[in-house]
Amino acid sequence: MNNKRLLTLAATAATLLGAAVLSACSDVKTELKTPVYKTSIKEDETRMSAFKKDFPEQYASYMKNSESEVMTVYKGSVAYRKNDNVNPLPEGYKYAQPYLKNLWLGYPFSFEYNEARGHYYAVEDFVNIDRINRYGDGKGQLPTTCWNCKTPKMMTWHKEYGDKLWSMDPNLFRSKDKIDMIDESINCANCHNPTTMELRLYSEPLKDWLKRTGQDWDKISRNDKRSLVCAQCHVEYYFQHKDNGPAAKPVFPWDDGMNPEDMYKYYMTHGPKDALGKTGPFVDWVHAVSKAPMIKMQHPEYETFIDGPHGAAGVSCADCHMQYQRTDGKKISSHWMTAPLKDPEMRACRQCHADKTADFLKERVLYTQKKTFDQLLKAQEVSVKAHEAVRLASEASSRTENYDVLLAQAREMVRKGQLFWDYVSAENSVGFHNPAKALDTLMKSMEASQAAIDLASQATNYTISAALAGDVEKIVPPIPKHSRQLMQSPEHLQSHPWLKYLKPLPAAPQVWDGQTRLTSEAAPK
Repeated sequence: MNNKRLLTLAATAATLLGAAVLSACSDVKTELKTPVYKTSIKEDETRMSAFKKDFPEQYASYMKNSESEVMTVYKGSVAYRKNDNVNPLPEGYKYAQPYLKNLWLGYPFSFEYNEARGHYYAVEDFVNIDRINRYGDGKGQLPTTCWNCKTPKMMTWHKEYGDKLWSMDPNLFRSKDKIDMIDESINCANCHNPTTMELRLYSEPLKDWLKRTGQDWDKISRNDKRSLVCAQCHVEYYFQHKDNGPAAKPVFPWDDGMNPEDMYKYYMTHGPKDALGKTGPFVDWVHAVSKAPMIKMQHPEYETFIDGPHGAAGVSCADCHMQYQRTDGKKISSHWMTAPLKDPEMRACRQCHADKTADFLKERVLYTQKKTFDQLLKAQEVSVKAHEAVRLASEASSRTENYDVLLAQAREMVRKGQLFWDYVSAENSVGFHNPAKALDTLMKSMEASQAAIDLASQATNYTISAALAGDVEKIVPPIPKHSRQLMQSPEHLQSHPWLKYLKPLPAAPQVWDGQTRLTSEAAPK
């Protein structure tokens, strides 16, 4: 066979192979022509039930989000306590992180942190979480910003109150006359204009970021929008300090980039201003034991995914988490917003990976998740030891000449190490969205935390080194239980060496039970 004939056959084979690949991923690589709607639903509608008549198939698939008992290997929709790796479901689970209450000590996250049950339960779980105060005067002791990713009613409330909404008491909006716990949880209105069904933004912080970066929503591709509507909430954000704009307004810290290094740099500023008008570091809270100025990361799924294997290839969040399905001959996006692993057939993955079996794809996901989770636990332990090193150093009698400088540097490394750990811990794919970034971030977390230990040891002429040697669980045991109610008990605060650094809360009766106010006293104003 001559060379010309070989080249012709090779070109034909390449063309056919390319066509097959593009066909397998056609929904990823091409802009889809979407239907044009003109519904009778009002543009300011916030109830899920209002969409049922016009979109029965999508509504039916959305209602599958009400399942709350399905687990994958590392994640799921059972709301177990994420620090409890001792008790079985539904209270605890073997793939829990036992040091969460230690690492967040002094911050409301230490009271309660559960596996998320998903969009359907967002409001119900919010009004029952111990992070929002339910005792005493009935004030929530957190800003209304905490509602931002729980309900489309934020659009209604923001229209009524403007930017003063963010710093208002969240318990002003929790009762049954203010919000329907199920019908006004996260739903169609968070992502769609109810009248035209065009993708839209309800999130003020994402609108602000697009404006800061000169992007026009109307000119963004539909495929990118199918991820950005998820990025309204599945992101890291913080409560803006009043020195820099409306108090407690949510802001996305993306101005320097979306990687943990970029966010760490960003948070070196954007805090309170000093007497000369210079902006200092942003701080969520000061850790009760190490006195390190801390950042609590939220859930940076978008930032992790966007430059991972799928995001970089142009796959959208919806391609995997809202897979296409056929219903009565029509092709629709499933509105069961869930993990592909919950489908035994792995159909979301096999839209593109058609040459792979479901078992193979599942094992590849679990391979990545196991590698990530194992390193996550190691980074968590080094971070705990870093807090303990600074605690010991702050109470040591042996001090070097540059003790204060070294201890300040140690606290900064505690902050950095935990920020990097939490970037992966709070992200909900257990590393799968971006395996390389997850493992690299955990490595840098351990490096920073170890630097904190070394600096604290150096500051004390290494007199604390012996106390830090060995098994971390013997040095600092995990705190298994801690809550607002327990923190009213002086005896509880004597039950663990770290809890002794907290002051007891004043004894107070429970005022709220979910959406119900238990006392006849006036609600907070």
